This record gives sequence, structure tokens and C-alpha cells, in this order.
Amino acid sequence: MQLQQLQYFVAVAETRHFTRAAETVHVAQPSLSQQIKALERELGADLFQRARGNITLTDAGEALLPLARRILADADTARHEVLELVQLRRGRVRLGATPSLCTGLLPDVLRAFHDRYPGIRLMIEEGGSHDLVRELARGALDLALVVLPLPTASPALTPVELLREDLVVVSSPEAPRPGDGRRAVRIADLEGERLVMFRHGYDLRELTVAACRAEGFEPDFAVEGGEMDAVLGFVRAGLGMAVVPRMVAARSGRGLRVTPLARPGLHRTIALAHRSDVAPPRAARELQRMLLER
Repeated sequence: MQLQQLQYFVAVAETRHFTRAAETVHVAQPSLSQQIKALERELGADLFQRARGNITLTDAGEALLPLARRILADADTARHEVLELVQLRRGRVRLGATPSLCTGLLPDVLRAFHDRYPGIRLMIEEGGSHDLVRELARGALDLALVVLPLPTASPALTPVELLREDLVVVSSPEAPRPGDGRRAVRIADLEGERLVMFRHGYDLRELTVAACRAEGFEPDFAVEGGEMDAVLGFVRAGLGMAVVPRMVAARSGRGLRVTPLARPGLHRTIALAHRSDVAPPRAARELQRMLLER
């Protein structure tokens, strides 16, 4: 049974005339008649009683007519649903990002995307790069903003470098200036300072701890285990200082003193990753384009 056959059947049932029905669906009358006969053969029943100048529905035709109309309506709805997705009127994008990127990079880009495609639902999952890579690989995310290098070798993922971001030191304005008040501080100047540290598995924690150890000392934690908002709040309260991305510091500057790191400083490379074996949905590809062109 084909949708075209049902369309022809409904046209004959509504016009009660084969020629007029053929004109309605823009097909030659012999072709329409052949398709109706093929439908009747498949169903094993006549759908019309054919008498000269008088076409009526059989019992089988009466039973089929509401079902055929419903099927054709559902098919039309399906076409419109797909068209809306193709034209980015509806749909969803599942984006993973580290909390610092949700605070620093994403707000402006997501607002621009939402203004352009208000019907697309944005689903954001915050997490460390380890967790996001795992979720991306198993198909739970369409895209993920992760810190390079990837935590594990992931041949099924394709990362595209997005930006290289400086890290800075934030502290409370009421606290003594780090590095004896110099305009830029070295990692070595953090020895003996009380640090507010992120939870385990957080990219910034691993980067900061590794940099301190490279200078020959273990960092001293005043508080540890927080996410980005908690860390910034603890720093504002004067519990210690923290190393955070420059974009986060710029957005959260009130109540914070921001001090750059002296050269060579600390940096992190952000990439936008997607699965290599599956193309992202159309809406996700559009968000990907906006992020890469930001």
C-alpha cells in the first residue's frame, strides 16, 4: 500500500468521479484507475461500486476512507516536522562544556544562537573534560567543549581547536596583593599562598597543581572541592586566591582582584569536539559554525 494510492482513493471518494479526481491530483485518468485497481488487489476487496455516471463507496471503501485520511494527514505532519528541523525551526542541541566555559565563553554565543533560532532547545551539560568525552563518545551529547589534550586517546572523536586562553590569578581586594604587589606574578610566587582549589577531575585543578609541582612545591589549599561559582565566592570572601581563565575573571570581576601571570604564564587550549562516526544534527552543526566563527 502506497501513500500515492491512498491519495488517489481519497480523491475519487470525495469527487465520486475518476476523471475529476485525476484532475485534482494532477495525474492522467488511466494512471489513477490503475493505481486504484492495484490497491483493491492488495486489499482483496473492491473499494468502489462503478456504474455509469455513479461512483459509490463499498463497505470496504467506507471503512478505509477515514483511515486513509488519517494516514495522509500524518504523512503531511511528518513532512512539516522534518521541514521545520531542516529549516532550523525546531529541534535540540545537546552541548557539553566545562563550568568555566559555561561562565566565560558560552553566554554570548548561546544568546546569539537563541536569537537566530528561538525554536531550537539548548540542552547544556556541565562537567570536566573526562566526563564530557565519555558522554560524547556514547552519543549522549552532540558537541562538547573540552580542554586539550583529550584526557584519553579517543579515535572516535574529532576535536577542532577553538581558542587558547590565558589563566590569571584572582584574589580578594582586601587581601594582600600576590607576588609582593607586582603587576604580574609567577607561579613560584604562589608557594606559601593559600589557594582555593577546584574538585578532583577539574581541568583547572590538574593544570594548576602540575604547574606548582614543576616549580618544586606543593600548593597549599585553603578550601578545595568546589565548582567555578563556589571557588569565585570563596575567593571574594577572602579565603584564598585561585587560578582561573581570563574570560571567567573578566565576567566575574566585581569583588575580585585580577592579576596576570608573568611570562610564560599558564594557558589552556579549548577544542570543540564531536563524534567522528556520526555527523552532528543540522542544528548542532549551526551552533558549531557560530562557535568556530565567534
